[in-house]
Amino acid sequence: MATFLFEGKQVYYETHGSGKPLLLLNGIMMSTASWTQFVDPLSAENRLILVDMMDQGRTDKLPEEYNHDVQVRLVEALLQELGILRVSIAGISYGSEIGLEYTIAHPEQVERLMLFNATAATGPWLADIGRAWNKAAHDGESYYYTAIPVIYSPRFYRERNDWMEARREKLVPVFENKDFIESMIRLTNSSNDYDVRDRLDQVQCPTLIVSARQDYLTPVEEQQYLAAHIKNSHYVTFEDSGHASMYEQPMLFASLITGFTNTTKDRYEI
Repeated sequence: MATFLFEGKQVYYETHGSGKPLLLLNGIMMSTASWTQFVDPLSAENRLILVDMMDQGRTDKLPEEYNHDVQVRLVEALLQELGILRVSIAGISYGSEIGLEYTIAHPEQVERLMLFNATAATGPWLADIGRAWNKAAHDGESYYYTAIPVIYSPRFYRERNDWMEARREKLVPVFENKDFIESMIRLTNSSNDYDVRDRLDQVQCPTLIVSARQDYLTPVEEQQYLAAHIKNSHYVTFEDSGHASMYEQPMLFASLITGFTNTTKDRYEI
């Protein structure tokens, strides 16, 4: 639990455990606190690194608009701060995009890459979802009902409705916070020009790509595209999950990360 100075801003990060470094990158609405339940399993064999990117959690805010480049530079600066030369990276949604871009920019530094609920570009569907979030940002309840329901599967809503109700009571006041919602607008807009489709062949490390069958933000076709264009990739689908796969399928989520990070072989001759 520490901070370091990056381009004049204080960046919050945490490290847990020891072993091969594993960097976990947040989804757009997440922070290091979102991973509390995952710290123990993911640090049991690894040096787990959590970080709040720009406009997330306890890291400073950026008052001006930006794109993903600043987050990629932040990841690079963090690894330099920690003296880490090679790392495995796991990201979900927005975090997977930053992890993918970092891997393309620094292929020699990434040992394994894990992309959950990822996409190679912000297409018209996802761009309009982001615009809807921004339009609803004037009111906490409007933002909640616009952004949150489609993140989860219908099954999860039915079976864990008590959890979702508690989530609503917690998040609506957060979405009423002017500073938070302005950060969310900047984070959302930072993905407007995201497109790495012409650079996927530059990913050199073993890559795990994970879909969720009921993901309505980044549908399975998006991950199938990644799997078809990233060499040495492995593709898995959660059959009964929505976009927030770490909450809907936490056991599988943690198991895939620890297994893929720590397996001792990249190739099997069968």
